[in-house]
Amino acid sequence: MGSPTVIGAHRPLEEVDVQVSGPAALTAPALAHLRSLGACTPETPAARTGPARFTATGHGLGEVTAYTAWADVLPEADAADEATVQAATGMMQVHGRRDGAPRGLAVDYAATCASVLTVQGLLAALLGRARGGGGATDLATGADRAALLTISQYAAAANAPEGEAVTPAPGGPPFTAAGGTRFELEALEPAPWARFWRALGAPEQAIRAGWPAFQFRYATACAPLPEELHRTARTASWTRIREAAASSGAEVCALHTLAERAAEAAPAAPWTLASSPGAGTPPASGSLSSGSLSSGPFSSGSFSSGALSFGALPLSGLTVLEAGRRIQAPLAAHLLGLLGADVVRIEPPGGDPLRGMPPCASGVSARWLALNRGKRAVEVDIKSAVGQAELRELAAGADVFLHNWAPGKAEQFGLGAGHLAPVNPRLVYAYTSGWAGRLPDAPMGTDFMVQARTAVGEAARPADEPPAPSLMTLIDVLGGLVGAEAVLAGLLLRERTGHGVRVESSLLGAAETLTAPAVRRAAAGRAPRRPAGFRRPLATADGWLAPADDSSRTACAESARLRELSSDRAVAALREQGRSATAVTTDLGALPEDPRLRGAFTRDSHGSLVVPSPWRFA
Repeated sequence: MGSPTVIGAHRPLEEVDVQVSGPAALTAPALAHLRSLGACTPETPAARTGPARFTATGHGLGEVTAYTAWADVLPEADAADEATVQAATGMMQVHGRRDGAPRGLAVDYAATCASVLTVQGLLAALLGRARGGGGATDLATGADRAALLTISQYAAAANAPEGEAVTPAPGGPPFTAAGGTRFELEALEPAPWARFWRALGAPEQAIRAGWPAFQFRYATACAPLPEELHRTARTASWTRIREAAASSGAEVCALHTLAERAAEAAPAAPWTLASSPGAGTPPASGSLSSGSLSSGPFSSGSFSSGALSFGALPLSGLTVLEAGRRIQAPLAAHLLGLLGADVVRIEPPGGDPLRGMPPCASGVSARWLALNRGKRAVEVDIKSAVGQAELRELAAGADVFLHNWAPGKAEQFGLGAGHLAPVNPRLVYAYTSGWAGRLPDAPMGTDFMVQARTAVGEAARPADEPPAPSLMTLIDVLGGLVGAEAVLAGLLLRERTGHGVRVESSLLGAAETLTAPAVRRAAAGRAPRRPAGFRRPLATADGWLAPADDSSRTACAESARLRELSSDRAVAALREQGRSATAVTTDLGALPEDPRLRGAFTRDSHGSLVVPSPWRFA
């Protein structure tokens, strides 16, 4: 099959028609992204039940169909909607760690992630076909697969032979100032943390004791901080707190409301794509040559991104250079690897320090493996002229360069998009940022600060709970998914134009994708938050159960009776009444033995837990 080059195309899905059907929860986020990518998507009435179906047809591409269900791994009875998917996969347990009991996210997080994965699958399948390999014509994903992917780091840690570096226990930010302002605090090093609290007069012992829990909250989804720190914050005015942050090197951000977000400028697409004018040449029919990586610090011979063999994964033959830290960029590259790309990870001299972050499996961090298994690594000192030259040499033979460095660092190192375009005019240069430069007053671009600034902390909790960012890394993970989506869009645009492409995604874009329904409600003058008790599990004699959203009123009315029954019997009793419910997973260490998920997990060569791929291709 020849390459469907479209001269002058500005968006990768121009002249692609996508027919969509299914429940709005599984289709709405995907529809918004498909339209932003240029697809023609006629309006169709949303169905109440059943899986979502997306059929994409493009000139020279044939037809690709994606199916998105609530249950693709779980039994349908245990994954009937967002609430039951969150419960059965362990998402409620992770989100609830801060509160000491499972809690459902009031946003449709699993469905939103599944929608982004659906768009990724469509883009990947279309790219594979455009590259001439035949490839998949059908793919499937599920909200349950998406949910398992989002908790993969927590599940890997829970199933590692070692324990956590700090003991998980309830508690954590946000803090509350004397006037009632609730705020998030960010300090990436112990020195700014200590200076901030000393400026407020906190006890020295509490400062020292609080740092490990605060530091590891990204890993454990909880932060049992000494009460003295919360008490110190409550005695300080918001003005004094901001002054302490400014003088210490820490950062603070007041929790914004959904109403405030609705009053701000309308959100943009979660990524930007810009073809590099005049760079590159239109691809030959069915061929994309990306040069070679034959010298320098990493030698692997020639990498060709030409025509695919039939049945290969859609990104087979493509090379991704990833220079990422923490979650966002590494997860994006991990997803590209699952789609067949050869991912070469750029690490500092001595290797990524997070490789040793406990708990470990065979000496390697289980969390690190969840994001980085299967990648190859090369150590490059990007701060040196020699290292920068090495990376430019590697980029000359790659298809994608992906990083999430702090703003301005790439340009400082001579490794910005403008620097690498002359080296490789067909490169897809991808930057996964915090704010995409769209909020000039924005704080540090980390997960919990983004949650605070974008009102995720309000949207994620029902109306009877005070706003608080989830300590589950919601936005880092969704940001990684959006980043992979942007890279795939860039690769397809490159295939259609013959030019290199600059791509930028952001945590801000991920947050806006997640909060879009709540912000729309606020803009319309309706209550933006879900009602009291929304997605709050019900206690049973031996655990918890979660009713489906449309069964919650009946289940809550019978909560006293259900409390006397085991979880299995309580679920059975509700199902006998025609209601949907499932038991809440409260032990991630038991997930591999859960009969609802039996056979879904594997182990890697280190013995670390591996969650199932988010897609099935056929």
